[in-house]
Amino acid sequence: MGVEEHKKHRYTLRIGVITVSSTRTKETDKSGKIIMDEIERRGHKVCGYEVAKDAKLEILSTLFSLLKECDAVIINGGTGISSRDVTVDSILPILDKELNGFGELFRFKSYKEIGTAAMMSRAVAGVCCGKLVFAIPGSRGAAKTGCELIFDEIEHMWYELHKEKV
Repeated sequence: MGVEEHKKHRYTLRIGVITVSSTRTKETDKSGKIIMDEIERRGHKVCGYEVAKDAKLEILSTLFSLLKECDAVIINGGTGISSRDVTVDSILPILDKELNGFGELFRFKSYKEIGTAAMMSRAVAGVCCGKLVFAIPGSRGAAKTGCELIFDEIEHMWYELHKEKV
């Protein structure tokens, strides 16, 4: 079955959103709102939304809590190179499989939009506990770019991940 055949499958996925920030709240989180709006616009359901501080244990605790109920989780924020950016360092060790192409495509697309600053993004994606996990930068532009990439393939990814059960 070719890629186009796989993309014919349609699923309504339950997707959680985590914003990693020491300054944002649910009321001031514009990137999280962009992601949640896109989840619903694409016909999926927001199954949880949290703001977590830039701390490994808080990020992991929040992620595992959402993974219990969600098919996928999108994390935004904490993917840069400053000492407080620990999202990627938190989630990489728990991924069963890393989807290297996601980060590569994110940086490629970002390079076209913002130039060489794209190299500072450590956007990643992978599989944890049979669920999809994405981590993107916390800016509004990154939320839009990340959602374009994620939602162009998420149903195909879900199919590949679960095709033995479908």
